[in-house]
Amino acid sequence: MPFHVMIIPTLGCPSKCHYCWSSDVNSPVMSLDTVKDIVAWLKEFRDDNVTFTFHGGEPLLAGADFYKKALPLLQKGLKDRHVAFAMQTNLWLMTPEIARVLAKYNIPIGSSLDGPEDVNDFQRGKGYYQKTMKGYTIARENGLDVKFICTFTSHSIKHKDEIIQFFMDNGWNLKLHPALPSIKGDDPGKWALDAGEYGELLVYLLDTYLENWGRFEVMNIDHLCKCVFKRHGVVCTFVDCMGDTFAVGPDGSIYPCYRFIGMPKFVMGNVKDKPTMEDLMSSKAGKLMEKFKKFVDKNCKECAHIRYCRGGCPYNAIVPTDGKIKAVDPHCVAYKRIFDEIKERQNRDLLAGTSGLEGAIMGFDPMRMAAKPGVMAIMLKRI
Repeated sequence: MPFHVMIIPTLGCPSKCHYCWSSDVNSPVMSLDTVKDIVAWLKEFRDDNVTFTFHGGEPLLAGADFYKKALPLLQKGLKDRHVAFAMQTNLWLMTPEIARVLAKYNIPIGSSLDGPEDVNDFQRGKGYYQKTMKGYTIARENGLDVKFICTFTSHSIKHKDEIIQFFMDNGWNLKLHPALPSIKGDDPGKWALDAGEYGELLVYLLDTYLENWGRFEVMNIDHLCKCVFKRHGVVCTFVDCMGDTFAVGPDGSIYPCYRFIGMPKFVMGNVKDKPTMEDLMSSKAGKLMEKFKKFVDKNCKECAHIRYCRGGCPYNAIVPTDGKIKAVDPHCVAYKRIFDEIKERQNRDLLAGTSGLEGAIMGFDPMRMAAKPGVMAIMLKRI
């Protein structure tokens, strides 16, 4: 994986999504001194290219002045390497001023919509849709590229046809997340998507993607097909991400990933102390991540998909067991279902000589090939 540092300016968030596990109304906002500490740490920590993703909570709570000063600090402070930025925001607090600052640094925006307004607001809260769309309009008017993540829950799975049509009608590509059990709610499993249903949803999306070839794209399916084709993971869920991904919380604490922010037992160090890789990996959290990797090596060694699955996400695996390594990602059932389906279709495409494989070998674009493309067309397309 490319080197990736997630910066969490605050865990505060103005929205109150029903299935959320990451917000904290009492969270402080990151200071510019902490941003300077991040730069000083990375100067000694690694010298390769880095992508910073501002995440949360809601990163726009930090305000325009924070980004006016933080972005040049990060870029100029690490000018000896390529620095890229991204942001995940619900867009509620987007203003023309902030949008212009982000556009200056070509920052792509990820936001969240779970489908049409009624479906979205049922699980994210009344008024969410309109506030996000207002921010979306401001972002687009100021030249920002915005893509949406759609969270499927035990409720919205019943509306999958309506949701997919909504994304196609708006000309938006789809990236989905399955809802996880909330670690902060009174009923943690209420919104969680069952692993079996998630697997069938992925197969449904594969079919829908191919049936509507050229109308929209499903990023998850692109990545899953690339995993099988390349024989290694292409997104963080399906690789050994430790050592290449870290998250920095508002107080400078370093975690394995943004999902662990705010959980003291997963603190690996603090940027102000300029920890080395050895320091981070020798922490309790670092040792736990290494233990997960070894658990996967032992318990998944007979699985046909181990090379490009790697047991799924460590966070998904250890949160339900209170931080203990007892199983792999509980979505394993879903991953096996879709990976088996992709491999079966790949073999079928190759045997049938369809899906645009021959044309791709000759240098044509598989997106413009076969009238009825198969998974090989997805595997060979550029993403």
